[in-house]
Amino acid sequence: MFDQFNYFSYNRENKGGKPMDHEVYIEAGCMDEAVEVPSAVEEQIRRSVLAALEEERVDVPCIVEVCVTDDEGIRRTNLDMRGVDRPTDVLSFPMFELKPGEKPSPDWADPDTDKVLLGDMMISLERARVQAAEFGHSPEREVCYLAVHSTLHPLG
Repeated sequence: MFDQFNYFSYNRENKGGKPMDHEVYIEAGCMDEAVEVPSAVEEQIRRSVLAALEEERVDVPCIVEVCVTDDEGIRRTNLDMRGVDRPTDVLSFPMFELKPGEKPSPDWADPDTDKVLLGDMMISLERARVQAAEFGHSPEREVCYLAVHSTLHPLG
């Protein structure tokens, strides 16, 4: 099992001694499409999101929701949300309009969870495979890159 407390430096170095308790929820086929997401890919996405939050020094516990879909699922969402009728690799839906360098505020936390819902993202596994082949690296590397890229959007 992935040990968030020992893996990330901010959990070892933070002043309060409490681990940063970010949560990453991953849903496969969130638009009624049948998308199979291997557990190893889910774990790569989770670690990538957490690493991006660490690198950006997000010191308020946050929730990030990730929908893993295919090209058709992300195309429909792209059309509905942006008026663009084509698939893309990732879509990000931030909950707040942060400027670069600005961090989420503890005041924004949901009273039920004491965590800030940073936003939602969608990743097309189908598009990740195509782009990996185009760029000459593994699909796993591409999925990690897309997860980090999409995590940075809600952070300004």
